Amino acid sequence: MEPGISNQSLILSYTDFTLLGFPGISRWRPLLAIPFFLVYLVILSGNSLIICLISAEKSLFSPMYLLISVLFAINMSFTTAILPKFLLDLLFHLNQVSLIGCLLQMFFIYFMSVCESSVMVLMSLDRYVAICRPLHYHNIMTKSFLVSLTVIVITRGFILVCPFVIFASMIQFCRSNIILHFACENMALLSLACGDTTKVEKAGLALRILVSVFDGILLLISYTTILYTAMKTVTGKSRNKALNTCGTHFLVAMMVYMCALASSSVWKMETAVSIDVNHLFTALYVIIPAAINPFIYGLRVSKIRKSLVKYWRKKDNLFSS
Repeated sequence: MEPGISNQSLILSYTDFTLLGFPGISRWRPLLAIPFFLVYLVILSGNSLIICLISAEKSLFSPMYLLISVLFAINMSFTTAILPKFLLDLLFHLNQVSLIGCLLQMFFIYFMSVCESSVMVLMSLDRYVAICRPLHYHNIMTKSFLVSLTVIVITRGFILVCPFVIFASMIQFCRSNIILHFACENMALLSLACGDTTKVEKAGLALRILVSVFDGILLLISYTTILYTAMKTVTGKSRNKALNTCGTHFLVAMMVYMCALASSSVWKMETAVSIDVNHLFTALYVIIPAAINPFIYGLRVSKIRKSLVKYWRKKDNLFSS
């Protein structure tokens, strides 16, 4: 060995990787493209339909519906960061990715996850002000305030996710260049690391605490206060309407958190559960909220439901004429 060259410098660190999702069913992997493609179409069509409806219908020009449309845009962005690449892998074996591309995908996935959680907290804040401070709602939930909150959401996402991705980029990956996952998921990528992963693990723990735990606590406090106020001060149809709307938001939030918890728990049971099952739970976490949210809001929120009925009647009249 030449002087000045350490053992660490001789370790080969891969910069190009192969994504391999569902490796246990390699023979049938191309068939997975059918359900994933159909679900992706449902996600794009359902979420974009509600967004277009909210932007076109004047009766839906309010902070609550704006936040719903932002949530749906995040749903589409989140799934688009993962599913098209996975579909290309299934159909054409285009599963190569550079380290930079992998880190960018990881950043986008976790950035969208943080923004999704933040928007759900903002939705609970909107309902808190509407029910607990109804006389001051229009003075508080102004356009400038919503813009400020949006800037805070984006800034928070960058501050929480950037250190995590930066620390991951400093790690050497020498065990293999095959990522046993259909996306650049942090646990799958870090399993290939041969260097110290303490910093990225601490950053990941801080990310989970500041997002899942902190936001979850805020949601519970907000909706508990809303429930208490609605049962105490609101009566009749107004109470039912308030509880129905808040129940819808809370249902969506709990679905997202439960899917994330199930995916994380299965990953920690890697010795007892097969890789394909791990990947299935991750896929369900990605697609279930994005696919079901438009149906939940379309069926449970009366104004959106009425606007959808109005839209379809106009469409039927146009075709019949």
